[in-house]
Amino acid sequence: MPMRGSSATAAPVQPAALSVTTERLLRLAPAGKRAIVEGIAADFDRLAAAADITTRLRLCHLLAQAAHETDRLRTLEEYGGPAYFARYDGRSDLGNTKAGDGARYHGRGIFQLTGRANYRRYGALIGLDLEGSPERAKEPAVSLAIAFAYWRDRGCNAAADADDIVAVTRLINGGRSGLAQRAQLLALAKTIWV
Repeated sequence: MPMRGSSATAAPVQPAALSVTTERLLRLAPAGKRAIVEGIAADFDRLAAAADITTRLRLCHLLAQAAHETDRLRTLEEYGGPAYFARYDGRSDLGNTKAGDGARYHGRGIFQLTGRANYRRYGALIGLDLEGSPERAKEPAVSLAIAFAYWRDRGCNAAADADDIVAVTRLINGGRSGLAQRAQLLALAKTIWV
């Protein structure tokens, strides 16, 4: 474990203006679940620099998308049940090839990771067997690691740098779902992280 103050091994630290704290997250999502908010805040700054979330626009876009996808930080699991999740069964675009994959690999985490193929891919990127243990994707720290890997993998920084909410939304969600709320959350995030 690296020692604090050792410049050779110390992890980069977010500038104070970009620091993600429990208090700031609760300003973005006042009804957020405390465990989720604290879990995200605990590791965010440490992991953000490694994910190249190093500018105000990147941070604000990521957090606006996260707040929307999690019902304003109230859940790290898609709402619904087995009957609802059955709509994902047989979806080859998601890698759901076995009976029950829809429910097993429904949306979890900050960006609602969905589908066997995504659980396999992003689990490999963060070094966890999410395909074998899909429930882990809703743990705040794991969810954050997945979100950063997804953000990097999808090339979201360029769209965030252009301040293009439509492009970022398409990269995260595949369409324009919830665009108005995402834009409102982005505007609010820009008043918090200045």
